[in-house]
Formats: sequence, structure tokens, C-alpha cells
Amino acid sequence: MAKQVSPGVLALRKVVDDVHKEAREAKARGELVGWSSSKFPCELAAAFDLNVMYPENQAAGIAANRYGELLCQAAEDLGYDNDICGYARISLAYAAGKRASRKYDPETGEYIIDPSTGKPLKDADGKVIIDEATGKPKKDPKTQTPYIVLDDLNEINALPDGPEKERRLAAISPIRQMQIPQPDFVLCCNNICNCMTKWYENIARMHNIPLIMIDIPYNNTVEVEDSNVKYVRAQFDKAIKQLEELTGKKFDEKKFEEACANANRTAKAWLKVCDYLQYKPAPYSGFDLFNHMADVVTARARVETAEAFELLAKDLEEAVQNGTTTTPFPEKYRVMFEGIPCWPKLPALFKPLKEHGVNVTAVVYAPAFGFVYDGLDEMARAYYKAPNSVCIEQGVDWREGICRENKVDGVLVHYNRSCKPWSGYMAEMQRRFTADLGVPCAGFDGDQADPRNFNAAQYETRVQGLVEAMDANMQAKEA
Repeated sequence: MAKQVSPGVLALRKVVDDVHKEAREAKARGELVGWSSSKFPCELAAAFDLNVMYPENQAAGIAANRYGELLCQAAEDLGYDNDICGYARISLAYAAGKRASRKYDPETGEYIIDPSTGKPLKDADGKVIIDEATGKPKKDPKTQTPYIVLDDLNEINALPDGPEKERRLAAISPIRQMQIPQPDFVLCCNNICNCMTKWYENIARMHNIPLIMIDIPYNNTVEVEDSNVKYVRAQFDKAIKQLEELTGKKFDEKKFEEACANANRTAKAWLKVCDYLQYKPAPYSGFDLFNHMADVVTARARVETAEAFELLAKDLEEAVQNGTTTTPFPEKYRVMFEGIPCWPKLPALFKPLKEHGVNVTAVVYAPAFGFVYDGLDEMARAYYKAPNSVCIEQGVDWREGICRENKVDGVLVHYNRSCKPWSGYMAEMQRRFTADLGVPCAGFDGDQADPRNFNAAQYETRVQGLVEAMDANMQAKEA
């Protein structure tokens, strides 16, 4: 039986699909299409009716579809160090024309199937069919996919028109959200990531296109000082002038105000969706929330996004009232997941949690994209708040508030090789979580996009240790 998808989720899928479709159509018409960092003020671009794509979303999608290593390696072959962010490596390889392509057999005229892919084949009773020769489950041919190899779009475009060119273009992986038009300009804000500046500089240099930059420094105080607000406000003004020069249009105040209103409405609905993880048991998992981050990043300033998140909140309210959940196991333990998921290893992340009844009911990454403001000064202050740009005192307070509100029993920390500023102070945060909240913590090594940096055995052991500590805590409380 097919998994039932809620109306809110379907509405959000349509919003994202529409954004990508509109960008592809705009590019085909010769209009400008840009690439933007996830926390660049989208309200500014919306005031000029610009079509904007988000490489971080794309990189996460490529990684989740198991193509991250291929493109990370491609970037390394171009000279980029494998110690930089996996998202950046995927994006830089993509910007250079590198593409994941299905392997083709010229003799048969078909794609070559990778036998390791696919779901187990089941009989009429739903039981897995075992191959007598190997003793392993047989694979359902309908779910198997071809081998993936690297191709170069620049080489393909240089070919004369004909069957070979058409075949290679058709072989490029067609997976949703993974193909975005090449950029005519880039919008960069480094509040979310210190690697972002050089990442986008390289893309701008590679394509010889304008880079519009907003620099938001690390905030070493709990409150954002007025001088810092003035610094960012001045950059907003400069970005507006640059966008006017780029587009040949004047800044549309009315469209900007409308975009701000939509962004605030979306943020409120998004935060409401996040808050449903506070229920016990939760009507969904934090992994579901991670999946919706592409929606809030891609189209935060559109009214359709706000409406879709409001519909999703309504779906979750019904789930709470009916006592239903999308989590496919009984919730025994509740944890906060600290960091970005290992997208290429989501099944490996989820499996031991499911085995032990551990539900992710608190995350830090998702609520960071839900901020509400009134006026440009508050908008500047709002863009200062990101997991990597606040001082440790505010970061601890922020996380501990989420832990208390969402009633967690423990914290699972991803020491993400791709995100060193985030991972760097997590050891001290772990210490404080245990001291302040009395909850156990466990950390594991991984990467948001490059599967070579994840060890399943280590992760399973850490989850098991966390479960044992949470169980001991529960027994002590009962005693």
C-alpha cells in the first residue's frame, strides 16, 4: 500500500517544483537566474522579481541521492581540498559543468543496472524473497537504478548536434531538484557559514558573473549591537543598488514589503510546525522537519509557501487530535539531533534509532530559518541569528530552551567534518547540556554530503551507549 502523503506536504512539494520550473523557463527565455546562499535576504531578490536557486538545497539533494561522493571527488580533481565543506565541493563541481550521469551500454542501447541498488522483492504475502544461490534477498527489478558515472556538460554542449549529444544529455540524472540552471549572478551572505564567501567568490570567478555580498560578522555578544545593525543596513542599501544595476529596474518598495510580509507569515507557520515536536508522542520525526527545510529555504517570501506550511500545521494538529504519527515505531526515547544530517547515510542514521525506539523530537538547524521581524532594523538583527554566528552563551541558551520545551531525554551530536565552525564548540556544549539539563549526550563523526567521512559501526555504538545512559536516567527517576 502506498504511503499516504498529507495535503500540506503535497502543497509544499508543488511550491518547490514551481520555483524550479519557473527558473528553468526563465533561463530558457534568456532572463537572469541567480544562485543564493540559504540565508541571504530573499526579500531583496523578490523586490526585483528575480528567479533564485539555492545550491545548499541542491547539494543536500544530490548527497541524499547518493551522488555526493562522485561530485565531491570531481571537485577535488579540479583542485579543491577535500577538507572544505561537502556542499561547497558538490556545488563547485556542478558549477564547473560536472554531472552525475547514468552509465550507458552502447551495444544494448540501455543503461547498465547497478545490482546493489533496489528494494527487496516481496511475494504476495509481503514476505521478502530470498535468492537460493546467494542466500540474500532478491532485488525488485522495478526499483533498481543504473550505475552513476561522471560526465561534463561543457563537453556535451561542445558536441555537434546529433544522437551522441542527445544521448549524453538524456543520461544526466533527472532526479527532482538536482538540476538547476547555471547562474547569471550570485547572492552571498556569510551568516550561516564561513566557507560561503570563498565558495561563492569561486563560482562568480568561474562564470565571470556579479557577486552581491552581505557580510554578517560573528556576534560575540548576546544582543546585536546598534553599530552592527548599521553595518548590515548599509550593506542592504548597497545590495539594492547592485541589483538595480544588474536588472535595470528600480527597487520596488511595494514588492519588497509584500515579500517581507510573506516571509514573516511563512516563518510563523514554519515555527508552529516545528513546535509540534513538543507533543508526547510527537506526531512526526525531526527527520521529517529536515526534509521540509528545502521548502522554507527555497520559497520563504512567497505567499504559497506560507499557505502550505499553515496547511501542514493543520495536518499536524489533526494528527495530534487523532493520536497518529508519521514515525514508524513506538516512541520510547526523545532526543535532540544537533547538526546537519548525514544526507547520504539517512537510512544508516535512522536504522539504530528505530531499533531502540529513539525519536528525534528536537533539532537546531530547522528553527534557525524561522525568524520574524518588523522593519529593516529588526530584519538586520534577525539575519544575525544562525547556528554558526551567535556566541556560545546564546547558542547554549537557545539549544537548552529547545531541549526543555521538547522534553528530550538525551542529545545526539553530529561532529560534521563539512562544518567545522559548528562542530568546533560542540564538546563544550555537550558538557553544558549534561551539567544544566541532566541529560546524556553522545557524539559521532560524519559529514553532511561526503559519505567517506561516516562510520556506521561507530554511529551504532554511540547510539547504543546513549540509549543505555537514557535508560539509566529513567530508572533512576522512577526509583
